[in-house]
Amino acid sequence: MLVIVAPGQGAQTPGFLTPWLEDPTFASRFDWLSTVAGIDLAHYGTEADAETIRRTEIAQPLLVATGLIAALDLFPHPSDAFQRVSAVAGHSVGEIAAAAGARVITAEQAMVLVRERGNAMAAAAAQTPTGMTAVLGGDREEVLAAITAQGLTPANDNGPGQIVAAGTLDQLAAFADAPPAKARLMPLSVAGAFHTEHMAPAVGRLASLARSVSVHDPRTAVISNRDGQVVHSGREVLARIVGQIAAPVRWDLCMDAMLDLGVTGILEMPPAGTLTGIAKRAMKGVETFALKTPDQLDDARAFVDKHGERSVIETTPTWRMVVSPGKGTFHRSEEAASSDSLPPGCLIGEVASTRDTTPIVALHGGDVVEWLVEDGDIVSPGQPLVRLHPQGGGH
Repeated sequence: MLVIVAPGQGAQTPGFLTPWLEDPTFASRFDWLSTVAGIDLAHYGTEADAETIRRTEIAQPLLVATGLIAALDLFPHPSDAFQRVSAVAGHSVGEIAAAAGARVITAEQAMVLVRERGNAMAAAAAQTPTGMTAVLGGDREEVLAAITAQGLTPANDNGPGQIVAAGTLDQLAAFADAPPAKARLMPLSVAGAFHTEHMAPAVGRLASLARSVSVHDPRTAVISNRDGQVVHSGREVLARIVGQIAAPVRWDLCMDAMLDLGVTGILEMPPAGTLTGIAKRAMKGVETFALKTPDQLDDARAFVDKHGERSVIETTPTWRMVVSPGKGTFHRSEEAASSDSLPPGCLIGEVASTRDTTPIVALHGGDVVEWLVEDGDIVSPGQPLVRLHPQGGGH
């Protein structure tokens, strides 16, 4: 089972795009997305220095455009991807690339959203001196307690031994003076406290734009940063991308979901290395492939062939399938159990895990063709629960 992941801000390095732009097809596609974003991304990916491409409003569109065009090189016929990719996920801004890869939004919509996201987050960061510090090692509970004690936010939870604290520079200074035991602190070269309350102004800007974005339900499972759940509604994917700007990235829960899905291979889109590095430490036994340069494409395709299998979501039209967002025990609702026809927005039940209980809603409604699980069954992320036929529609 294959999962494709897209990295977040900080993965970019000076000149990383140079070998990719030697391919005229890649270069022309990249020029198109640069035009949509209104930024000369080719310049920033080949000639600009590290300090320049660190800027939020440049780094974010640069990363998303690179991931999208590299995916077209990996899968020249995009429909092939849906037959071999079981799930997608992106770290922070990488979620926009993942959403476009799953066909929730178009590449052009992705570039407009990421351009405005980068600008809005840069503006929010300029309001108050804020930053982020990686906390490496230490006891997890002690690290979280120390972060909270200084009024900071655990903005990125990247799995065992890697949590990122974010907040004002004064809070981070106090944190540095009283670090958690057996932990090493590493200040990050970022413009502000991303994924915290300090980014709230940017959420408003993106929420306003998102209301006018047309979406489609994903063609493959999308694993959300917010809680590691598999999201099967295009509108919900977009809403989570907006809210995630000021909410922590739970990459640890994303990796848990991948393991629950039964992933055997993780392929990271360029500029790759960060997420596969985390996976090597946290997901023992799962093979990884970091796609960094175009001369790796043939090996990457072989990796896809080795691990790829058809997405459960893609095998049946999404408008008549309701799937589980995560691992747990399924409990059917009384309304769903007693009716053969479910109205839009009907609660069909809930999935209970040791961590939480998640309600499951049939967004589009429909006539029940068959239940694919029984009350009390153990279900996995993305597992189909009920097959629905749209009311008044054709097959």
